[in-house]
Amino acid sequence: MPMRDEERDDEGKKARRRAFLVQHLEQHRYISIEEIASRFSVTTQTARRDVVALELEGKVRRLHGGAVASTPIDPTIYRQRRIANAEAKDAIGAAIARLVPDNASIFLDTGTTCEAVARALIDHKALRVVTYSLRVASTLSDCTDFTIAVPGGFVRQVDGGVFSQTSAEFIQAFKFDFVVISVSGIDEDGDIGDDDYAEVAAVRAAMMQAGRVILAIDSSKFGRRGLVRLGSLRDIDLLVTEAAPVGDLAGVAEKSGVKLHLARLEAS
Repeated sequence: MPMRDEERDDEGKKARRRAFLVQHLEQHRYISIEEIASRFSVTTQTARRDVVALELEGKVRRLHGGAVASTPIDPTIYRQRRIANAEAKDAIGAAIARLVPDNASIFLDTGTTCEAVARALIDHKALRVVTYSLRVASTLSDCTDFTIAVPGGFVRQVDGGVFSQTSAEFIQAFKFDFVVISVSGIDEDGDIGDDDYAEVAAVRAAMMQAGRVILAIDSSKFGRRGLVRLGSLRDIDLLVTEAAPVGDLAGVAEKSGVKLHLARLEAS
């Protein structure tokens, strides 16, 4: 049966609305259901249907109350991250492993630095680990007796991160002795941030349940600004890095009250 004029008009509006959503997310990374409804004078139910349809097409990822861009990290960039400062990341991983006792409960973030932490933990006993990184989970499950929990969702192929609109809710069900996170950068104001809204939401959920928050970051990230603000150094109990901050950031770190732990690099 041929499509009526009003049906063609509705389909055209739907297509334009969804094209705008993709374009908006490419620039701003996140949009809420309420903002979609307000911008287009549609119901929140219609806004959610748009997000679900775009997620099925692989163009967005749903979060509780909104959507984020699904554009993956460039695989070349991620490989470069894995290689860059590898010695420092291994030293940071080893330093954190010495701080974590057997039988502890721990949240591990995604990323190459937390993968180094996971490798350093394999000699421990009976850890209980929550992570949204399949690479971390695989490393630990292959070599340990740990209890490991991973939220369900879509897998980001380049780094094995698992995300869904319920990831933060899943993480909030646990309590942790240690939460180990890594970020894209610490700016000169002492703000810590990442480049993915979904990751920040998951990490914030973990930090709310933490006995102790450890920031694992190599010194190349000092002075960098992440796209999405996670918090500040005041929210961190321990900063583990291979070299101390310098300049203005050193003063900000001291005023924040964060404890600095320098990882030992192996002598060459």
